[in-house]
Amino acid sequence: MEAQLKRMKGQKYLYLMILPAFISTILFSYGPMFGLYMAFINYSPGGGSFFHQFFTSKFVGFEWFRYFFTSGDFYIIMRNTLAQSILSLLVGFPAPILLALMINEVKTGVFRKLVQTVSYLPHFISWVIAANIIITLLSSQGLINKLLMLMNITEQPIQFFQNGHYFWGIIAVSNMWKDMGFNAIMYLAAISAINPEQYEAARVDGANRLRQMFHVTLPSLRPTIVILAILSIGGILNAGFDQQYLLQNNTILKYSDVIDTYTYRYGLQNGMFSYGAAVGLFKSVIAFILVVSVNTFSKRMNQQSLF
Repeated sequence: MEAQLKRMKGQKYLYLMILPAFISTILFSYGPMFGLYMAFINYSPGGGSFFHQFFTSKFVGFEWFRYFFTSGDFYIIMRNTLAQSILSLLVGFPAPILLALMINEVKTGVFRKLVQTVSYLPHFISWVIAANIIITLLSSQGLINKLLMLMNITEQPIQFFQNGHYFWGIIAVSNMWKDMGFNAIMYLAAISAINPEQYEAARVDGANRLRQMFHVTLPSLRPTIVILAILSIGGILNAGFDQQYLLQNNTILKYSDVIDTYTYRYGLQNGMFSYGAAVGLFKSVIAFILVVSVNTFSKRMNQQSLF
Protein backbone atom coordinates (compact mmCIF):
# COMPACT_ATOMS: atom_id res chain seq x y z
CA MET A 1 0.00 0.00 0.00
CA GLU A 2 2.81 2.39 0.93
CA ALA A 3 4.63 1.55 -2.31
CA GLN A 4 1.49 2.28 -4.30
CA LEU A 5 0.97 5.63 -2.54
CA LYS A 6 4.61 6.49 -3.13
CA ARG A 7 4.28 5.66 -6.82
CA MET A 8 1.11 7.77 -7.07
CA LYS A 9 2.88 10.68 -5.36
CA GLY A 10 5.70 10.42 -7.85
CA GLN A 11 3.18 10.58 -10.68
CA LYS A 12 1.09 13.40 -9.23
CA TYR A 13 1.54 15.62 -12.27
CA LEU A 14 0.21 12.89 -14.53
CA TYR A 15 -2.86 12.57 -12.31
CA LEU A 16 -3.33 16.33 -12.44
CA MET A 17 -3.29 16.14 -16.24
CA ILE A 18 -5.95 13.42 -16.15
CA LEU A 19 -8.13 15.33 -13.66
CA PRO A 20 -9.91 17.67 -16.19
CA ALA A 21 -10.85 14.70 -18.40
CA PHE A 22 -12.04 12.76 -15.35
CA ILE A 23 -14.21 15.65 -14.13
CA SER A 24 -15.69 16.28 -17.58
CA THR A 25 -16.51 12.57 -17.92
CA ILE A 26 -18.31 12.57 -14.57
CA LEU A 27 -20.23 15.76 -15.38
CA PHE A 28 -21.20 15.10 -18.99
CA SER A 29 -21.28 11.29 -19.24
CA TYR A 30 -22.35 10.00 -15.83
CA GLY A 31 -24.13 13.08 -14.47
CA PRO A 32 -26.96 13.04 -17.03
CA MET A 33 -27.68 9.40 -16.23
CA PHE A 34 -30.11 10.47 -13.54
CA GLY A 35 -32.40 11.19 -16.50
CA LEU A 36 -32.76 7.44 -17.05
CA TYR A 37 -35.37 7.62 -14.30
CA MET A 38 -37.61 9.26 -16.88
CA ALA A 39 -38.09 5.85 -18.51
CA PHE A 40 -39.92 4.65 -15.38
CA ILE A 41 -42.28 7.61 -14.89
CA ASN A 42 -45.02 9.31 -16.87
CA TYR A 43 -43.17 12.57 -17.41
CA SER A 44 -45.02 15.46 -18.96
CA PRO A 45 -43.52 18.98 -19.02
CA GLY A 46 -45.72 21.53 -17.32
CA GLY A 47 -45.55 25.07 -16.03
CA GLY A 48 -43.23 24.32 -13.10
CA SER A 49 -39.51 23.75 -13.03
CA PHE A 50 -38.01 20.71 -14.72
CA PHE A 51 -36.83 19.05 -11.50
CA HIS A 52 -40.21 19.55 -9.82
CA GLN A 53 -42.04 17.99 -12.76
CA PHE A 54 -39.42 15.27 -13.03
CA PHE A 55 -39.49 14.05 -9.45
CA THR A 56 -43.25 14.48 -8.89
CA SER A 57 -44.35 12.61 -12.03
CA LYS A 58 -46.23 9.35 -11.55
CA PHE A 59 -44.06 6.24 -11.28
CA VAL A 60 -45.21 3.63 -13.82
CA GLY A 61 -42.41 1.05 -13.55
CA PHE A 62 -41.86 -0.93 -16.74
CA GLU A 63 -45.08 0.23 -18.39
CA TRP A 64 -43.29 2.09 -21.20
CA PHE A 65 -41.09 -0.91 -21.93
CA ARG A 66 -44.17 -3.14 -22.04
CA TYR A 67 -45.82 -0.68 -24.38
CA PHE A 68 -42.83 -0.78 -26.73
CA PHE A 69 -42.53 -4.57 -26.75
CA THR A 70 -46.24 -5.14 -27.37
CA SER A 71 -46.68 -2.42 -29.97
CA GLY A 72 -46.64 -3.25 -33.64
CA ASP A 73 -43.64 -0.96 -34.05
CA PHE A 74 -41.25 -3.19 -32.10
CA TYR A 75 -40.84 -5.84 -34.80
CA ILE A 76 -40.44 -3.29 -37.61
CA ILE A 77 -37.95 -1.13 -35.70
CA MET A 78 -35.82 -4.08 -34.57
CA ARG A 79 -35.91 -5.66 -38.04
CA ASN A 80 -34.75 -2.45 -39.71
CA THR A 81 -32.10 -1.71 -37.06
CA LEU A 82 -30.60 -5.21 -37.11
CA ALA A 83 -30.79 -5.56 -40.89
CA GLN A 84 -29.05 -2.24 -41.53
CA SER A 85 -26.45 -2.83 -38.81
CA ILE A 86 -25.64 -6.39 -39.88
CA LEU A 87 -25.40 -5.41 -43.57
CA SER A 88 -23.19 -2.45 -42.67
CA LEU A 89 -21.03 -4.75 -40.53
CA LEU A 90 -20.71 -7.40 -43.24
CA VAL A 91 -19.86 -4.85 -45.92
CA GLY A 92 -18.07 -2.20 -43.89
CA PHE A 93 -15.95 -4.23 -41.44
CA PRO A 94 -13.68 -6.07 -43.91
CA ALA A 95 -13.45 -3.08 -46.29
CA PRO A 96 -10.94 -0.99 -44.24
CA ILE A 97 -8.83 -4.11 -43.63
CA LEU A 98 -8.60 -4.77 -47.37
CA LEU A 99 -7.93 -1.09 -48.05
CA ALA A 100 -5.15 -0.97 -45.45
CA LEU A 101 -3.57 -4.11 -46.91
CA MET A 102 -3.67 -2.66 -50.43
CA ILE A 103 -2.30 0.72 -49.34
CA ASN A 104 0.48 -1.06 -47.48
CA GLU A 105 1.47 -2.86 -50.68
CA VAL A 106 1.69 0.38 -52.68
CA LYS A 107 5.31 1.44 -52.79
CA THR A 108 4.93 4.58 -54.93
CA GLY A 109 4.80 7.46 -52.44
CA VAL A 110 2.77 9.91 -54.54
CA PHE A 111 0.14 7.36 -55.55
CA ARG A 112 -0.10 6.06 -51.99
CA LYS A 113 -0.75 9.54 -50.60
CA LEU A 114 -3.35 10.16 -53.30
CA VAL A 115 -5.22 6.94 -52.45
CA GLN A 116 -5.11 7.74 -48.73
CA THR A 117 -6.40 11.28 -49.25
CA VAL A 118 -9.22 10.19 -51.56
CA SER A 119 -10.30 7.39 -49.20
CA TYR A 120 -10.12 9.55 -46.03
CA LEU A 121 -12.00 12.53 -47.47
CA PRO A 122 -15.60 11.15 -47.25
CA HIS A 123 -15.27 10.76 -43.47
CA PHE A 124 -14.89 14.52 -43.07
CA ILE A 125 -17.95 15.31 -45.20
CA SER A 126 -21.07 15.88 -43.09
CA TRP A 127 -24.00 13.53 -43.62
CA VAL A 128 -26.05 16.50 -44.85
CA ILE A 129 -23.73 16.89 -47.84
CA ALA A 130 -23.20 13.14 -48.25
CA ALA A 131 -26.96 12.49 -48.27
CA ASN A 132 -27.46 15.06 -51.02
CA ILE A 133 -24.70 13.42 -53.06
CA ILE A 134 -26.29 9.98 -52.61
CA ILE A 135 -29.79 11.23 -53.46
CA THR A 136 -28.46 12.96 -56.59
CA LEU A 137 -26.54 9.87 -57.74
CA LEU A 138 -29.53 7.56 -57.20
CA SER A 139 -32.25 9.84 -58.58
CA SER A 140 -34.15 8.85 -61.71
CA GLN A 141 -31.90 11.16 -63.75
CA GLY A 142 -28.79 10.41 -61.67
CA LEU A 143 -25.51 8.90 -62.75
CA ILE A 144 -26.28 5.39 -61.44
CA ASN A 145 -29.52 5.06 -63.41
CA LYS A 146 -27.88 6.45 -66.55
CA LEU A 147 -25.09 3.87 -66.28
CA LEU A 148 -27.56 1.04 -65.68
CA MET A 149 -29.59 2.01 -68.77
CA LEU A 150 -26.43 2.56 -70.83
CA MET A 151 -25.29 -1.00 -70.05
CA ASN A 152 -28.82 -2.32 -70.78
CA ILE A 153 -29.19 -3.65 -67.25
CA THR A 154 -32.53 -1.87 -66.93
CA GLU A 155 -34.84 -0.19 -69.42
CA GLN A 156 -36.44 2.26 -66.99
CA PRO A 157 -34.88 4.30 -64.17
CA ILE A 158 -35.00 2.53 -60.82
CA GLN A 159 -36.81 4.48 -58.12
CA PHE A 160 -34.33 3.74 -55.34
CA PHE A 161 -36.03 5.96 -52.78
CA GLN A 162 -39.54 4.82 -53.58
CA ASN A 163 -38.87 1.13 -52.93
CA GLY A 164 -37.92 0.27 -49.36
CA HIS A 165 -36.14 -2.95 -50.36
CA TYR A 166 -33.22 -0.92 -51.69
CA PHE A 167 -32.82 1.20 -48.56
CA TRP A 168 -30.87 -1.27 -46.42
CA GLY A 169 -28.30 -1.78 -49.16
CA ILE A 170 -28.01 1.97 -49.74
CA ILE A 171 -27.28 2.53 -46.05
CA ALA A 172 -24.70 -0.28 -45.94
CA VAL A 173 -22.80 0.96 -48.99
CA SER A 174 -23.04 4.59 -47.85
CA ASN A 175 -21.60 3.75 -44.43
CA MET A 176 -18.78 1.78 -46.04
CA TRP A 177 -17.95 4.60 -48.47
CA LYS A 178 -17.94 7.22 -45.73
CA ASP A 179 -15.97 5.39 -43.02
CA MET A 180 -13.76 2.92 -44.90
CA GLY A 181 -10.78 5.23 -45.37
CA PHE A 182 -10.79 6.64 -41.86
CA ASN A 183 -11.12 3.20 -40.23
CA ALA A 184 -8.19 1.96 -42.33
CA ILE A 185 -5.92 4.35 -40.38
CA MET A 186 -6.06 2.05 -37.33
CA TYR A 187 -5.04 -0.96 -39.38
CA LEU A 188 -2.27 0.97 -41.12
CA ALA A 189 -0.96 2.02 -37.70
CA ALA A 190 -1.01 -1.62 -36.56
CA ILE A 191 0.78 -2.69 -39.77
CA SER A 192 3.49 -0.07 -39.23
CA ALA A 193 4.17 -1.59 -35.79
CA ILE A 194 4.96 -5.05 -37.23
CA ASN A 195 8.62 -6.00 -36.82
CA PRO A 196 10.31 -5.84 -40.27
CA GLU A 197 12.36 -8.88 -39.31
CA GLN A 198 9.23 -11.01 -39.68
CA TYR A 199 8.97 -10.01 -43.33
CA GLU A 200 12.69 -10.62 -43.86
CA ALA A 201 12.36 -14.11 -42.33
CA ALA A 202 9.36 -14.83 -44.55
CA ARG A 203 11.31 -13.72 -47.66
CA VAL A 204 14.21 -15.98 -46.68
CA ASP A 205 11.73 -18.86 -46.48
CA GLY A 206 10.62 -18.08 -50.03
CA ALA A 207 7.33 -16.33 -49.28
CA ASN A 208 6.13 -13.91 -51.93
CA ARG A 209 4.24 -10.71 -51.08
CA LEU A 210 0.87 -12.47 -51.08
CA ARG A 211 2.07 -15.13 -48.65
CA GLN A 212 3.67 -12.46 -46.47
CA MET A 213 0.27 -10.75 -46.32
CA PHE A 214 -1.52 -13.93 -45.22
CA HIS A 215 1.15 -15.32 -42.88
CA VAL A 216 2.69 -12.17 -41.39
CA THR A 217 0.46 -9.10 -41.82
CA LEU A 218 -2.98 -10.59 -41.13
CA PRO A 219 -1.92 -12.63 -38.04
CA SER A 220 -0.29 -9.48 -36.63
CA LEU A 221 -3.53 -7.55 -37.22
CA ARG A 222 -5.64 -10.10 -35.37
CA PRO A 223 -5.62 -8.32 -31.95
CA THR A 224 -6.74 -5.06 -33.60
CA ILE A 225 -9.40 -6.87 -35.63
CA VAL A 226 -10.74 -8.63 -32.52
CA ILE A 227 -11.01 -5.41 -30.49
CA LEU A 228 -12.78 -3.54 -33.29
CA ALA A 229 -15.05 -6.52 -33.92
CA ILE A 230 -16.11 -6.53 -30.24
CA LEU A 231 -16.91 -2.81 -30.39
CA SER A 232 -18.77 -3.20 -33.70
CA ILE A 233 -20.92 -6.08 -32.49
CA GLY A 234 -21.58 -4.27 -29.20
CA GLY A 235 -22.89 -1.31 -31.19
CA ILE A 236 -25.03 -3.39 -33.52
CA LEU A 237 -28.16 -1.52 -32.39
CA ASN A 238 -26.48 1.78 -33.29
CA ALA A 239 -27.58 1.65 -36.89
CA GLY A 240 -27.22 5.42 -37.08
CA PHE A 241 -29.42 8.47 -37.13
CA ASP A 242 -28.14 11.11 -39.54
CA GLN A 243 -28.07 8.94 -42.64
CA GLN A 244 -31.48 7.38 -42.02
CA TYR A 245 -33.11 10.68 -41.10
CA LEU A 246 -31.72 12.47 -44.16
CA LEU A 247 -32.34 9.69 -46.69
CA GLN A 248 -35.72 8.39 -45.54
CA ASN A 249 -39.16 9.53 -46.64
CA ASN A 250 -42.71 8.55 -45.73
CA THR A 251 -42.91 6.09 -48.63
CA ILE A 252 -40.13 3.86 -47.28
CA LEU A 253 -40.53 4.58 -43.56
CA LYS A 254 -41.31 0.91 -42.81
CA TYR A 255 -37.83 0.01 -44.04
CA SER A 256 -35.83 3.08 -42.99
CA ASP A 257 -37.04 3.69 -39.43
CA VAL A 258 -34.49 2.53 -36.82
CA ILE A 259 -34.31 2.85 -33.03
CA ASP A 260 -32.66 6.28 -33.05
CA THR A 261 -35.04 7.88 -35.57
CA TYR A 262 -37.99 6.22 -33.82
CA THR A 263 -36.85 7.59 -30.45
CA TYR A 264 -36.42 11.06 -31.91
CA ARG A 265 -39.83 11.06 -33.55
CA TYR A 266 -41.77 9.84 -30.52
CA GLY A 267 -39.61 11.31 -27.78
CA LEU A 268 -39.09 14.82 -29.14
CA GLN A 269 -41.47 15.46 -32.02
CA ASN A 270 -44.48 13.77 -30.38
CA GLY A 271 -43.57 14.86 -26.84
CA MET A 272 -43.53 11.28 -25.42
CA PHE A 273 -40.35 11.89 -23.43
CA SER A 274 -40.68 8.92 -21.10
CA TYR A 275 -41.39 6.55 -23.97
CA GLY A 276 -38.37 7.82 -25.88
CA ALA A 277 -36.20 7.43 -22.77
CA ALA A 278 -37.43 3.84 -22.32
CA VAL A 279 -36.61 2.90 -25.91
CA GLY A 280 -33.17 4.52 -25.61
CA LEU A 281 -32.47 2.72 -22.33
CA PHE A 282 -33.48 -0.59 -23.89
CA LYS A 283 -30.95 -0.04 -26.67
CA SER A 284 -28.18 0.84 -24.19
CA VAL A 285 -28.81 -2.24 -22.03
CA ILE A 286 -28.74 -4.57 -25.04
CA ALA A 287 -25.51 -2.93 -26.28
CA PHE A 288 -23.89 -3.42 -22.85
CA ILE A 289 -24.91 -7.10 -22.76
CA LEU A 290 -23.56 -7.66 -26.27
CA VAL A 291 -20.19 -6.05 -25.50
CA VAL A 292 -19.73 -8.13 -22.32
CA SER A 293 -20.88 -11.36 -24.02
CA VAL A 294 -18.69 -10.98 -27.12
CA ASN A 295 -15.72 -9.90 -25.01
CA THR A 296 -16.10 -12.98 -22.76
CA PHE A 297 -16.43 -15.27 -25.79
CA SER A 298 -13.34 -13.77 -27.42
CA LYS A 299 -11.32 -14.11 -24.21
CA ARG A 300 -12.19 -17.80 -23.92
CA MET A 301 -11.58 -18.59 -27.59
CA ASN A 302 -8.30 -16.80 -28.37
CA GLN A 303 -7.22 -15.03 -25.16
CA GLN A 304 -7.80 -11.62 -26.74
CA SER A 305 -10.35 -9.21 -25.35
CA LEU A 306 -11.24 -5.59 -24.77
CA PHE A 307 -11.10 -5.88 -20.96
